[in-house]
Formats: sequence, structure tokens, C-alpha cells
Amino acid sequence: MTWKALFFDAAGTLIRPVEPVGTVYARLAARYGLAASADAMNAAFRAAWKATPSPLHPEDQPPADDDRAWWRQVAARSFQIVLGKAVPEEVMEPLFDELYAHYALPQAWPVFDDVRPVLEDLAADHSLHVLSNFDRRLLAILDGHGLRPLFGKVILSSQVGASKPHARMFTAALRAAQAEPAECLHVGDEPTADAAGATAAGMRCFIIDRPTTDFHALKALVRSPR
Repeated sequence: MTWKALFFDAAGTLIRPVEPVGTVYARLAARYGLAASADAMNAAFRAAWKATPSPLHPEDQPPADDDRAWWRQVAARSFQIVLGKAVPEEVMEPLFDELYAHYALPQAWPVFDDVRPVLEDLAADHSLHVLSNFDRRLLAILDGHGLRPLFGKVILSSQVGASKPHARMFTAALRAAQAEPAECLHVGDEPTADAAGATAAGMRCFIIDRPTTDFHALKALVRSPR
């Protein structure tokens, strides 16, 4: 018996930032006369991420702005932590526009080396889908890397209105794939968002933890008799 559907997280699983977030934030901030080190911005971004609740919208009412306002809140909070005060709106708006546009670029998100050959192999006889806490920028990123044709559906948190590990994400995935939980395998890198969320939904989860477990290990699992 083969898996009816394989779901893949994106950031940290399929793709990775080409450089640390703090490096990008510090470089773009300097254009606006804001002095912040990459290390300080890295730490601030992590703190702001943890302090900003994941977007959660009423069911069947996804955000009209594709969760852009949430990302702006994280960015503004990151700079406030480092600078000790809020960035003026006349600076924050164009600065955030640049940050948001940067992370829509395929070159900002290289594909892990082990991903493409395994996806191409599995796509020959399996139904592959993306299940990601991301927004519509991911579509252009996947297109830019030529990965989009390998996937049937791309289920995004900004379109569901909730983020993994919320049950609505996994319900949306099962509905899109027209599959039952026991027929599906979810692949991700986060113990809570991916492993805990998938398990609660009744799916099996394979955690990517390079170099210990990578896509070659995933292929071996999928190709082994169930």
C-alpha cells in the first residue's frame, strides 16, 4: 500500500533563507539611516516572532491582505527591540515594503540540495502537496525554482486563516487531497507545528532534521513496504 498523499512543509523543509534574517533586516535598515547589527536583529526577530501570536482568523474568512499586516507587526516589533523605540511610520512603511518584497524572491529562498531529486522520484507515483505556514509569496518562490509542477495543491496558512499546528490546516489539506488521515504522510521540520499538528490530525509525520534525517531518508521510508 502506498501513501495516498504526501504533504510538505516549505520553509526549513523544502527551502531555506539564503542568509540570516538579521542580516537582511540590518542591511535594509541601513538604507534608511537605522543602525542595527545583524546579530542584534537576529535575536530581536526571534523574540518578536515568539511574542506575536500566529494569525488566526474566523473560519472561511481568510485575511484580505494575505497576512501582510502580521508580518509588518513582527518587523516593527523587531526594530523596536533593537532601537529601543518605534520606527516612524514614514520610515517603517517603505522599509517594510522592501523587506516583504525581498522574501518574495526565489533567490532569497534556495532549495535544499536533497529536495529536488527526491521530489521528482516520488512525484512519479505519489500525490504530493505543500502544506505551509506561508502566504501567496510562496507560489512565486516555488514557480521560480521549477518546483510547482511537482505538487498538486499548495495549502497556505494565509488562505486557510490559521497556522499549523491548528487543526484547520490539516483538515484543509485532507479535503484538498480527498484523503483520510491514515493514508497521508506529512513532512516537516518543526516538532510542534508539523509533528504535533499532524499527529493530532491522525496523520503520520516524518521530521526533517538535516543531516540526521533528510529527503533521502524520507524516500527510503516512502519506498519501504507499509
